[in-house]
Amino acid sequence: MIPFNKPYLSGNELDYIKQSIDSGCISGNGEFTRKCHWFFKERYGFDKCLLTTSCTDALEMASILLDVKDGDEIIMPSFTFVSTANPFVLRGAKIVFADSSALHPNIDVEKIEGLITSKTKAIVPVHYAGIACMMDKIMAIADQYNLFVVEDAAQSIASYYNDRPIGSIGHLAAFSFHETKNIVCGEGGMLVINDDCFIKRAEIIWEKGTNRAEFYRGEVDKYGWKDIGSSFLPSDIVAAYLFAQLENIETIQSKRKSIWRQYHDGLKELEDDEFIKLPYIPEYATNNAHLFYILCRNQSIRNELLSFLKNNHINAVFHYLPLHRSDFYSGIHGDRQLPWCDYYSECLIRLPIYCELSEKNIEKIIGCIYEYFRRRP
Repeated sequence: MIPFNKPYLSGNELDYIKQSIDSGCISGNGEFTRKCHWFFKERYGFDKCLLTTSCTDALEMASILLDVKDGDEIIMPSFTFVSTANPFVLRGAKIVFADSSALHPNIDVEKIEGLITSKTKAIVPVHYAGIACMMDKIMAIADQYNLFVVEDAAQSIASYYNDRPIGSIGHLAAFSFHETKNIVCGEGGMLVINDDCFIKRAEIIWEKGTNRAEFYRGEVDKYGWKDIGSSFLPSDIVAAYLFAQLENIETIQSKRKSIWRQYHDGLKELEDDEFIKLPYIPEYATNNAHLFYILCRNQSIRNELLSFLKNNHINAVFHYLPLHRSDFYSGIHGDRQLPWCDYYSECLIRLPIYCELSEKNIEKIIGCIYEYFRRRP
């Protein structure tokens, strides 16, 4: 079976983990945590970074920083993973789901303004597949209505909107280093703070509601309970693994982009013949090759093709189940239709993509997709 995903090892992960263990300081906010923070600040110009145990935790920190509470409304796409919504629901917010664009699975920015009410607190755009949402328009809407913007950049490391790194534009942003992402540490995430007014409180929330970070820097002679918070920071062992990945980001990105281009070029004929659609990359966005998807004409063809690939020992997958139709939230959402979200949910297939995917297996996957469509009446 060709797996859907396989985490990449750059070579220094175990060495750095051993260094962390040998240091005797393996809890959070250690040497490798600081190295990771420095990397993102230097490479992408992020104002303040805080590693977290997951992207979900980073979003939960964001919801606390924004003082989200009962009755607040948060606008986000329905075509996303449940982790985008859960942190705000936990704070009592109502999620107002927006439809996707006709061109790509990102939020349709033309639909956002019509969803804003006096209760709206924030907009949470999701940069699906690492392809940037139209951030200038989103930020303009947020400014007009005095709203916050939290970028769900889970899939978006090393991606740009025009010349600006994704994650540097909204007031806050959340990244993921889950094993299925480009840069991994098993489970892990990061909160990026782009508005200075949130920095001090973010450190307190990150450190269980205490000002321990200030204490470690020698800025205070003792630390205590200052605010609500939780244990959001990961072990320095996790950060050690992550730093080894970050040092090799150019190699990792080069390999993934090469595979992405092979898929695109190899399947272009099927798109030209209108059997499938390939990913659309707007001119304002770059492609970080986080994932490669194809869009089938309908759900029946999608399901048949998935079965055909599985029978040929290829583990392709689909996602997401629309959040607005979920058992948990459909009653709250009501009957407002989101047709493009439904379309992507029913017709999209994600193909295997990971650094060690061989040329032979890429050719097999492409060949099997052609074979399936040749066999159809």
